[in-house]
Amino acid sequence: MVTLAEVLSLLLVSVLWGCTNPFLKRGTEGIEHVDKKGKVAQFLAEVKFLFFNLKYLIPFVLNQSGSLVYYYTLSTTDLSLAVPVSNSLTFLWTLVTGKLLGENLGGKQAVAGMFLTMVGITLCIISSMDDTVSSSSIF
Repeated sequence: MVTLAEVLSLLLVSVLWGCTNPFLKRGTEGIEHVDKKGKVAQFLAEVKFLFFNLKYLIPFVLNQSGSLVYYYTLSTTDLSLAVPVSNSLTFLWTLVTGKLLGENLGGKQAVAGMFLTMVGITLCIISSMDDTVSSSSIF
């Protein structure tokens, strides 16, 4: 049975992942100007650029904390529910946060996609609850 704590954990994961994605994108602006000779030197220069860039580092740490919560939640939640719910909601939070930061939302198709995603998530949660109620009533 899906508990409120599991649903809230999946919601937290999706918020941490989704809300940080547009900030990660913004934090990488300027990395294309890093230019070193040799592949190893280029790689190290890009890592240095990102590591010392707080506009990238703070969202990255928050994003990775979402991954820690996700792996913990996977240990207690049914995979058939956890994966689609967290990934779908991540997409929604990314769109909402991007819109709040002035990015193009994508018009009516994006809104329709968000609506259909919410319907799908609702069906996943209801289906998970229905399975547990049905199986417990058999015995």
